[in-house]
Amino acid sequence: MDYSQFLVMHHEIGLLVLILLIFLFDTFSTKESPRGFSMFSVCLFALFVVAGFVYPWRQESAAAFGGMYAASPVMTAIKNVLNIGVLIVLIQSMKWADSEFMRVRRGEFYELLLITLFGMYLMISARHFLLFIIGLETASLPLAALVAFDKNRYESHEAAVKYILTAVFSSAIFMMGLSFVYALAGTLYFADIAASLTDGGAMLIVAIAFVIAGMGFKLSLVPFHLWTADVYQGAPTSVTSYLSVISKGSAAFAFFVILVQVFGPFYHGIWEWMLYALIILTITVGNLFALRQKNLKRFLAFSSISQAGYIMLGVIAGSAQGLGSLIFYVLVYIFSNLAAFGVISAIENKTGRVDMDSYNNLYSTNPKLAFTMMLAMFSLAGIPPFAGFFSKFFIFSAGVASGSMALYILVLIALINTIVSLYYYLLVVKAMFINNQEPCAIATFRSACSERLGMWICVAGIILVGLVSCIYNRLIDTAVVNTEYIFTIFAN
Repeated sequence: MDYSQFLVMHHEIGLLVLILLIFLFDTFSTKESPRGFSMFSVCLFALFVVAGFVYPWRQESAAAFGGMYAASPVMTAIKNVLNIGVLIVLIQSMKWADSEFMRVRRGEFYELLLITLFGMYLMISARHFLLFIIGLETASLPLAALVAFDKNRYESHEAAVKYILTAVFSSAIFMMGLSFVYALAGTLYFADIAASLTDGGAMLIVAIAFVIAGMGFKLSLVPFHLWTADVYQGAPTSVTSYLSVISKGSAAFAFFVILVQVFGPFYHGIWEWMLYALIILTITVGNLFALRQKNLKRFLAFSSISQAGYIMLGVIAGSAQGLGSLIFYVLVYIFSNLAAFGVISAIENKTGRVDMDSYNNLYSTNPKLAFTMMLAMFSLAGIPPFAGFFSKFFIFSAGVASGSMALYILVLIALINTIVSLYYYLLVVKAMFINNQEPCAIATFRSACSERLGMWICVAGIILVGLVSCIYNRLIDTAVVNTEYIFTIFAN
């Protein structure tokens, strides 16, 4: 065996070393000094994030283990984007991890969270469905333990049961679809399946439907979204913020590769119409149900369902522009959503309140938190000049670039839904700045240094990412160069 193949997996190997160091530090550290452990874990991961940007962007495309694993700059880009989100989540969760309740379990929190990230790395780089399934389950199963982390709350237990049962059923459906694919193609390699599928008939339609249903769970696409609101509400807020952005980013990229490279342009007539229906339902249902929410975690759950529909516009575009816009959208979504969750987490840690009514007149007592939440809502709604406006503009542009009338109609429906989403995002801003409640339910307080740092990183991202055009240009250039092999497979 050529062990030099492992050098291609520099992200995965580096993360495993990181997990091992955190595990050893947790094993031999004293429980009386939790703050040092959290600081060590976050700083170590920050160095890992910096290293990911310094070296691998110059890496050439490579494959390992007989083509089951692939690495390229575009995969490195999405991994680095996810790393940024994980770092922000870790920074924002430091106060919670250092609490008396978490003192005994703080090591397990960091280790389980990073193990799920390792699984997402495998999903992104997999070019064989066996490796993809290993990555999918590695990313899913530890999340059930994280959702159930708050063992003293019934809602956390209920959320974990719903999550694990839905994850099991969705994995079973996904693998049922793969069994049909294997029966038709006789292989599980992505490229070989694309070359072998010439006329699958009804069996292929069923296979693609099962695969889309399995991936729809990870992205919370309607009608596979029913677990989302309950799990987001019941899980600890730090886990909810991780679920809302990191898992969606990896699943969206994997979905793009599976639909484009595996099933290819010959089957656009099969899976594109499935996705048209799913995207319209996802954006519309997410928006309509968000209007009714008073619990902010459930509110952001339905917001994330709607955002998943917008992300899928980059997938259905099936082009290099679509892929670059998808990665950029995920980057902006990370900053915007984590800014909102940062405010929610800071207030919940201090007061235990997560209902929207308690945010009435928040500006009078905590103006900085209100300002951060306002920027997050503006960005999620796509209001210029914040980054969310540019991410929606680019994802819509990728959707209509093909010139297809069906995609024009789809983007038009998405635009109409964007107007609807303005209403419920601005409800939060109205509560904080206009609704007059004296005194405010949330008294003046000073959030922890780690919470402030996480929020200010998000604020900087919301303001700067959309304005610094070189970020989007770099992602598009990387996508154009590294997706050529996907589209040339079918021409040969």
